[in-house]
Amino acid sequence: MPPDAALSWRRDALVEAIPAGWRKPLARIALAWLALAVVAAADWATMAGKWWNVSTYNHVLFVPLIVGWLAWVRRRQVGALVPRAWWPGLAALAGALFLWLLGRLAGVNSASQLGAVLALQAAVPALLGPRVAAALLFPLAYMLFLVPFGDELVPALQMITADIVIWLTRVSGVPAHIEGVFIDTPVGLFEVAEACSGVQFLVAMLALGVLIAQTCFRGWGRRIAFLAFALSLPILANGVRAWGTIYIAQFQGIEFAEGFDHIFYGWIFFALVVAVLLGVTWRWFDRDPEDPGVDVERLQRSRLLDRLGRATMPAGAALAAVLALAGGFALWAGLAARVEAEVPARLALPEVPGWERVDYAPQVPWMPRATGAAHRRIARYRSEAGEEVDLFYALYAAQDDARDASAYGEGALVPDTPWRWVEPGRSMPQAAGAVLLAHGNLRRVAETTWRSGDLTTGSAARLKLEAMASRLLLRRQPTATLILSVEGRPADESAAAIDRFVAAMGGRDAWMDRAAGLR
Repeated sequence: MPPDAALSWRRDALVEAIPAGWRKPLARIALAWLALAVVAAADWATMAGKWWNVSTYNHVLFVPLIVGWLAWVRRRQVGALVPRAWWPGLAALAGALFLWLLGRLAGVNSASQLGAVLALQAAVPALLGPRVAAALLFPLAYMLFLVPFGDELVPALQMITADIVIWLTRVSGVPAHIEGVFIDTPVGLFEVAEACSGVQFLVAMLALGVLIAQTCFRGWGRRIAFLAFALSLPILANGVRAWGTIYIAQFQGIEFAEGFDHIFYGWIFFALVVAVLLGVTWRWFDRDPEDPGVDVERLQRSRLLDRLGRATMPAGAALAAVLALAGGFALWAGLAARVEAEVPARLALPEVPGWERVDYAPQVPWMPRATGAAHRRIARYRSEAGEEVDLFYALYAAQDDARDASAYGEGALVPDTPWRWVEPGRSMPQAAGAVLLAHGNLRRVAETTWRSGDLTTGSAARLKLEAMASRLLLRRQPTATLILSVEGRPADESAAAIDRFVAAMGGRDAWMDRAAGLR
């Protein structure tokens, strides 16, 4: 048989394997997914980069394969249903695209990426109907694990791990003192760093645990119990691992302990945790993983699905509406991305009564990051009483993915510098505090404030919401970051000095507006 004839035969055989009533619906859903992927191409590229390059998210590379397998084992049950376009699904699609738009405009990757995934999910009921979506409910829901998440959990996991480690260290007879995420022992100072938080294995275990809970258990009671065990196990195991490193260092030295930890702490560690999880729980598995868990007869008899299924529409019109929504939101995003506020060509820091500018000469270099800001200024002020406060100010023409004032790595704590996060500082509506430490002995207390329009806040979430609203409504307003910091003083003295400085400024908001030329 000639090669062209063989290829044609295979293509025809593949088409023949698809039920006649499903060929056009599958073509429509494929076209819709392609259009939605093109609209959110930047987000999909960012997600793929994280899956491949960031170890925390390497497990996500398996999620598309898992979703495909979950859909494949349901193919006969889904094939027995009749696909029908469903107009309420278009409302869900519009909501997903709106979330994507908000994330794009505010530079919130997690929101735009979630919206991109939700758009693919929403296209299924819109073009195939609620019964098909119900039959594919778990594979569709599992697609949410395509969104890289977990960085937000790092500070909390660091503190939890530090608490576990200090307790085990003292129980094992090693004298130790803890300050935030730093643990001081007779052989040296140890830090529960971000890489030691265990977030890498927690998010991977969540994806694995949800898959096992659904495919290996029938009842919700067992599923919930299994998932609770699956999530608590890596947290506890990570604490034991970190304690083991410190304990070994007491007798074999820090270099030996670090070498052992680097070898052990990887997917070998995760494999051992998974082995313990399955070894403890496998005896309660009561479902075959190949069981699709889809009762077609029940779906056909469902009165709820009957009522929902009445809201049908022509398939061609539904596809046209999907493409129109994708194009409309892409246009909206393009127009909003061009909105920028006017900022002064030059920026001078306003004077602070009772405080004079002195040379900025920190004991350890400290320069907050403000990527994409139109202006950045840093200065040191000294009061008549000799108190010193460092001030960092940055002004942005807009907030987006490349200019996100509250993004990870922006602001007071810059990665790959001598400074380390120790613990949260005081928090108030207008500022968020953090305690930093350099070389294990030099403390810096920093308080961050953001100003956008009439909003003055220390909440990154509120800043992002304001940025979303501004870009969405095509408002041109700048965003400013103010970081007040004291080096080398205890936390209470630092806070008192900052309070006196703020009072002399006339308030954070008024001073920031004067610096931006708005007053």
